[in-house]
Amino acid sequence: MHTDWRCDNCGEVPPFHVAEHINADIVESMLLRQAGSAEKTPFWCPWPLPTGWMVTGVGWAGDDRTGVRATAIACSGPDPLGGGPADVVLIAEQPGVGLGTRFGGIPGIDPGHLIADALTSANGHPGPHAKIRAGGHPTPLWCVKSPEDRSAYVSEAKGMWLYAVAWPASAGYFLAEHVVLHDLCEGVPSELVYGAPSPYLQGKTSQVGP
Repeated sequence: MHTDWRCDNCGEVPPFHVAEHINADIVESMLLRQAGSAEKTPFWCPWPLPTGWMVTGVGWAGDDRTGVRATAIACSGPDPLGGGPADVVLIAEQPGVGLGTRFGGIPGIDPGHLIADALTSANGHPGPHAKIRAGGHPTPLWCVKSPEDRSAYVSEAKGMWLYAVAWPASAGYFLAEHVVLHDLCEGVPSELVYGAPSPYLQGKTSQVGP
């Protein structure tokens, strides 16, 4: 018998909670879960939002014992290439959680080996596949192998893993639009725009793990 959430393949994993709706009050309630914590897991959000984009979901992984160990924010808007709808989920997580690999549809818990594979496949051109700013710092992103219906990028910011997973795969070009990520733990812009819940971040509680 265990009091922890467990995965048959990965062992102990934190539960993942997603708000059924999204608005300013829900974002604030999520942030309150980390009030008083010495180390806060960032809630990364593009700010300013690109034209036509909205925040469409928020979630976190952890429990009352471990605290918040990973966060997820969904944004939706026009596909920068195809013109149809696009969704991007931004994830920050402490080592050993596996939330980012779950959304990316990629194996393993931590993405270090994925970045190594991306560097190996660069054929002598090891530059990052995208560059953004996160928390005021230039941040390279590496495109890692994922299912064909999406694109997944990995980096590190504030000492934690940072993932950006986009649907459809072409929506990854969103990251080429001079994206700046703001940590909502440092303040929620009053002008933030909210939209209908993203289909890729639905309201539920489940276990983390690929």
